[in-house]
Amino acid sequence: MIKVASYNIHKGIGLDRRRDPARILEVLREIDADVIALQEADRRFGARACVIPLHTLDEHSPWKPISFGVRAGSMGWHGNVLLVRKDAVVLDEAAIHLPALEPRGAVMADVRIGGTALRVVGMHLDLSGLWRRRQAHAILSHVDGSAERRPTVLMGDLNEWSAASGCLRDFGKDYAFAPTSPSFHVRRPIARLDRIMVSRDLKVVDCGAHHSAASRKASDHLPIWAMLESA
Repeated sequence: MIKVASYNIHKGIGLDRRRDPARILEVLREIDADVIALQEADRRFGARACVIPLHTLDEHSPWKPISFGVRAGSMGWHGNVLLVRKDAVVLDEAAIHLPALEPRGAVMADVRIGGTALRVVGMHLDLSGLWRRRQAHAILSHVDGSAERRPTVLMGDLNEWSAASGCLRDFGKDYAFAPTSPSFHVRRPIARLDRIMVSRDLKVVDCGAHHSAASRKASDHLPIWAMLESA
C-alpha cells in the first residue's frame, strides 16, 4: 500500500496573507504520504527559490526532494516539486517541457518505495482550456515514450472546472481518477481542480481531501491524497 498526495501550496501564502513554510510542513506531516506532488512551490520573483528551504525540509521532515537539476535554489521545475521519503530510491527523473503561453512545466520520476517501483508525474496546468489539452497530450506522450513501463500516478492542479470534458477526457482514456472531494477554494470547496489519476494496474483503495485546522489556513487549496495498491 502506497499513499500519495498532491498540494498546491500557493507559494506558502495562507489565508492570513502570511508566507509560512512551517505551516505547510505541518499539513504535510498530517497527511504523511509516501510521495507528494507540490505545485506553486517556488517564489514568484527573483531567483525563484523554493518556498520550503532545503535545510528545513531535511531537518524537520521525513521527505527529500527529487532533484531535476534545472535551477539552483529551486527544488523542482516551474513550481512543481516531487517529495519522497528519505529511504526511497530514485530510479530516474525528468523535467517535462509543456507548450504554454506562460511558463509551465511538469516533472516525472521513477521511484522505488519498499519493494514497489512507481512512476509519478506532478503537474500544474494552464488556465486556458485549449492549452490544458495541449499540455495533457505532451505529458501523456512523454510517459508513453518511456522505454520502461511502470505503474503510474499523475497528479496535480489541473485547473479544470468541468466534470468530465477537456483535459479530463484526455487523461481518462488510460487513467482512472481517484474520487477525491473538492479542494478549491479552501473557504468553501466546490471545485475538483486538484486530481490524482492512476494507470489501470493500480487501484485506489481510499482517498479524499485533507481537512484540518492547519490545511484550512495554509493555502487556498486543500491537499488531496489517495491510498494505492496493485490492481
